[in-house]
Amino acid sequence: MDTKTLCDGILDGQRRALSKAITLVESARADHRVQAAALLEALKAAQASPREALRIGLSGTPGVGKSTFIESFGMALVREGLKVAVLAVDPSSARSGGSILGDKTRMELLSREAGAFIRPSPSQTELGGVARRTREAVALCEAAGFDVVLIETVGVGQSETVVSEMSDLFVLLLAPAGGDELQGVKRGIMEMADLILVNKADGDLKAAANRTRADYAAALRLLRKRPQDPDGFPKALAISALQEDGLAQAWAEMGTLADWRRAQGHWARTRANQNRHWFMEELRLALLAQLTQAGPVRDAVARLGDSVASGTTTPALAVQSALALLHPAVHRAQDGPTPQHDGPKNDDFTTGIG
Repeated sequence: MDTKTLCDGILDGQRRALSKAITLVESARADHRVQAAALLEALKAAQASPREALRIGLSGTPGVGKSTFIESFGMALVREGLKVAVLAVDPSSARSGGSILGDKTRMELLSREAGAFIRPSPSQTELGGVARRTREAVALCEAAGFDVVLIETVGVGQSETVVSEMSDLFVLLLAPAGGDELQGVKRGIMEMADLILVNKADGDLKAAANRTRADYAAALRLLRKRPQDPDGFPKALAISALQEDGLAQAWAEMGTLADWRRAQGHWARTRANQNRHWFMEELRLALLAQLTQAGPVRDAVARLGDSVASGTTTPALAVQSALALLHPAVHRAQDGPTPQHDGPKNDDFTTGIG
């Protein structure tokens, strides 16, 4: 499909066009990146007022029941007449680069719903629990008219907080009777969570789930109140995704928090700050690409790496030399001559560098 056809299909809510567009933005090919940028600009220009979905980031410890929760929660929203998109990120193998991408099989009921769209993506080498282009996939889902976008991360840990930079609400899913699990989750992700849901509050685990919820509620009260939260937030709730118990209350709490943030102006400010964050992230990646693309610059960077590995050059000095490869004239004017070392000379790599 050409850009206009793809743009029109997305705005009409065509699932095939949305799927092709997400494949396009996830591609690492240079020509595809140009097409993806053109598509996103075309979608923005074609909308008199940008469509906005409620972006909900979801993280949780492995085995906590994220897929079960998403299916039950998504089905409940679809029954209310809402269109739900699920962007599920699966961990990739560090050796083969492959991913299982089994979320559609784990969400069998939701995947058959006309009002739902499930897109699994490999995390590849990205940290933070989300794929590099998940943010652009969210924008495509919003343009396609989805009311709620659920962003599922690969798991919980110290780096699983990038999802908070692309979501309006951040939900942390935990299991009951986790023992020392509070240590495993750590304070950083606790401070970012807007809602903590203790899953599996059914059967023999119900009492343990209620105790765990109380423990986390007490822990949340010890945290400093955030300006983007009304009184009583963040909250901890006990739910059962399997029995669909507590999901209505969780959705109501999400709606209350989202409405308050819109009314107080926090919603718009947060999205503006997120846009600025992703601009800086794209800039960082673009600069890194210039240093690692084929050609004399990449060869020079490789030799700098060898110098650092052998101990003949310090990492800080090697970084200065690498940056000078991109803009040697500016670097020399601001910082003076580049110090001499056993690595490559800057003047050898100025030809053909943009």
